[in-house]
Amino acid sequence: IAHNAAQKPLKFNASSWRAEFVDEGKGWFSLSAGFDIDGERMDLQPILATLVEYDFLKLTEGMPDGQEFLIFLADGRGLTLPIGRFRRILTHLGELVDFKFTGKPIKLHKVEASSVVEALSEEDPNFSPPHEISLLKQSHITNHKSQIAVPSNLEATLRSYQLEGYQWMQFLANNALHGILADDMGLGKTMQTLAHILAEKEKGNKLPNLVIAPTSVVENWQREAAKFAPSLKVTILQGHDRHHRFSALADTDIALTSYALLYRDLEYFREQNFHLLVLDEAQHIKNPAAQVSQAVRQLVSKHRICLSGTPIENHLGELWSLFDFLMPGLLGTADTFRETFRTPIEKAGNQQRADALASKVGPLILRRTKDQVATELPPKTEIPHLIELGVDEKDLYETVRSTMDKHVRQALAIRGQEAQIVFLDALLKLRQICCHPDLVDTGNKGHPAPPTSAKFDYLKNLLETLKEEQRKVLVFSQFTSMLEIIEHHLIEQETSYLKLTGASKNRQELVEQFQSGEAEVFLISLKAGGTGLTLTQADTVIHYDPWWNPAAENQATDRAYRIGQDKPVFVHKLICKGTVEQRIQQMQDKKSTVADSILTAAINQLKLNDDVLNNLLAPIEP
Repeated sequence: IAHNAAQKPLKFNASSWRAEFVDEGKGWFSLSAGFDIDGERMDLQPILATLVEYDFLKLTEGMPDGQEFLIFLADGRGLTLPIGRFRRILTHLGELVDFKFTGKPIKLHKVEASSVVEALSEEDPNFSPPHEISLLKQSHITNHKSQIAVPSNLEATLRSYQLEGYQWMQFLANNALHGILADDMGLGKTMQTLAHILAEKEKGNKLPNLVIAPTSVVENWQREAAKFAPSLKVTILQGHDRHHRFSALADTDIALTSYALLYRDLEYFREQNFHLLVLDEAQHIKNPAAQVSQAVRQLVSKHRICLSGTPIENHLGELWSLFDFLMPGLLGTADTFRETFRTPIEKAGNQQRADALASKVGPLILRRTKDQVATELPPKTEIPHLIELGVDEKDLYETVRSTMDKHVRQALAIRGQEAQIVFLDALLKLRQICCHPDLVDTGNKGHPAPPTSAKFDYLKNLLETLKEEQRKVLVFSQFTSMLEIIEHHLIEQETSYLKLTGASKNRQELVEQFQSGEAEVFLISLKAGGTGLTLTQADTVIHYDPWWNPAAENQATDRAYRIGQDKPVFVHKLICKGTVEQRIQQMQDKKSTVADSILTAAINQLKLNDDVLNNLLAPIEP
């Protein structure tokens, strides 16, 4: 159609501007906007499509707001538009729909709609967005959060950043939204979530809440719930007899299961509606095609929260997968997300696209790093990690345990004092299996060492997370052969490291190198580096294997946690569940006479009897 240059162009009529959000259900709205000229309705959608064709934002960059811009409509008539106002509208709406304006109404989620309210309401005193959208304006969010009280039956005092996290989750639930709590590891995501569950129960919600976590973390949820929220009824859906407990699901407050069991038990979970569905370590569903990712999408819940210190481990597609579980459709299909955001951001470094994505999901992600909240953290935080041995490792452990138990009892009956040596050798072998099966020489050709180690795999994931957080890490082990295995892994991962063992001649030089920031990880054997070193560059300590003497363990921790340390120190203790390692830990906690003698290194004076043998050389607990 020819442009009609002779005819006087139409002029935008600000006084007739009207915008309206039409509720489409489930948090989605369609936008109807436009203005009248001489009784003729001009819809916003085709005008924005024309502005995109004209490359309006680029052409008008730097022009005064009040200046007018001429476009030609499909019928050839001209139309002048105020530059400033339409730059604001096109920028806000364009970023949300990737500047693709079709003939269909613009469909927005209420989170997106709240971000364009200001641009749409300009000069329209009658514009009144739905209450559901108004609540999401920043001023409302701030006021609303400040009015949310902590549940009275939470047995803990929340730090200010934890209070903010709890209030943020409450805000999401109150507005039928779902999000990702992405705090660094060790900042209390579990406790914040327990406070949230307590508050939801106080509101009268009767449905159970379901927490899905890695196998090694499930028991931690049980411990923390018993400690901080003892009024909540917790049901663990793990173990061979777990199916008997599904009948109690409707009457529980928190049901705990693992990603490993979810798919197997899906038929049971699908029969129950949940109030809150929590995915801990939610990066487990980062691959949308994986079985577990498909399974969680089949669960029915009113409210969903993802917990993850690393919601994006490799690429933005992982973030899309989490949001496809939380709020399907918000980030479009995987293909449109790749085209709109992932490719421009990852391959072209497009900051505008990155800002648009941040604007879209920003209110739904809360992330605090350890550095940001350092002033609120205690000087030292200890975090135990219970790790389950693999099936092959359990078989090896049980074979060695039963054989050594027999040897010790025989030695005790025949030779008395020599039984101490056999007993120590038995404990050594069992502890080595817990660290890594390659450490132990069983002498049993029928039971070769399993190819993998659950604890070592756990350490690798932990180190990966700490590297992303840019932590400086000390790793302590009593076994130099274990440090060598860890060293090979660090080389493969191109992680900078130093190693100090009894064979090291340059102790002070290594210390100075680490203190000057030359390495991310410092591998240290107990005997060589447990005392006498100042390593305040480190803010993280990992005890790979528990030590008999807790005082020695504390001395090693104090390499980092000492005068001159200006950062909070996090201490991770890796313990294999149900094994001699956990029993050592339990003995430390109980401060029993057995513990006193073993843990003060007076093991030769330990009186070997059935109680001692039955405790330390007992089979793995289920």
